[in-house]
Amino acid sequence: MDSSDFLAVRFEEHRPHLKAVAYRMLGSLAEADDAIQEAWLRLARSDDREIDNLGGWLTTVVGRVCLDMLRARRRRGEESLEERLPDPVVSREGQGDPEQQALMADSVGLALLVVLESLTPAERLAFVLHDMFGLPFEEIAPIVDRTPATAKKLASRARQRVRGASPPPDPDPAGQRRVVDAFLTAARGGDFDGLLALLDPDVVLRADGGVLAGGLRVLRGAEAVAGQAATFQRMATAATTSPALVNGVAGLVNTIDGKPFSVMSFTVAGGRIAAIDILADPERLARLDLGSAAD
Repeated sequence: MDSSDFLAVRFEEHRPHLKAVAYRMLGSLAEADDAIQEAWLRLARSDDREIDNLGGWLTTVVGRVCLDMLRARRRRGEESLEERLPDPVVSREGQGDPEQQALMADSVGLALLVVLESLTPAERLAFVLHDMFGLPFEEIAPIVDRTPATAKKLASRARQRVRGASPPPDPDPAGQRRVVDAFLTAARGGDFDGLLALLDPDVVLRADGGVLAGGLRVLRGAEAVAGQAATFQRMATAATTSPALVNGVAGLVNTIDGKPFSVMSFTVAGGRIAAIDILADPERLARLDLGSAAD
């Protein structure tokens, strides 16, 4: 094995961690892969003998690449994740490869990713690298061209906006699944009262059908969401439904004639559904690696 092959092997050891960082920064699996590829190209052009801590060096590089991508996204006025759902990470319950497990460590749900999109790029980087991955502000500061004290303030501002905006899911997977199963039963029956009993009073429903369907639709409040009982009934009776983990929480993969129709994620907090995120964009569903989750 020559030095370039050895370097590639070492890089692959860090890939799951780098993918987790990039996904939290960008909310897009494809863009996260692009950021990792750019990090590899920069590593290949560098003298690795001068890198004492390869993992730290790569994390810093990926953070800087993602920061540039977020800033470019804003300059171009691109569709933001406040106008579309982030890419979900889907696996069969009890399974998942190491990369998926790294992506979903700390249960970074779709609802949290939507909140992160409301931050400035610098706030998001400071919060993700410090609060989620424990990077010290002394290492974050050069990435955002700030002092460590200012980087700390960026993370603090981000933390205040994140806190309370997305309730943490109940830690019991079996309990989550029982609530989702009850939701599915009520949906199949078009049971308004049954749905209402399962929903948190402040529940948020986000449904993204893609550009052709009008983009992201948001409903707030238990009565408004339960008022979609007829729509839930049509979906539940027309599709074949498989339980899945979606961003680490209980979810559903719905298919019609073997083709993905929608992916649903449920944030269950305090025994009730606090958020429902539905991706039904055919173009984006076709790009997802649903694997055995849709079986």
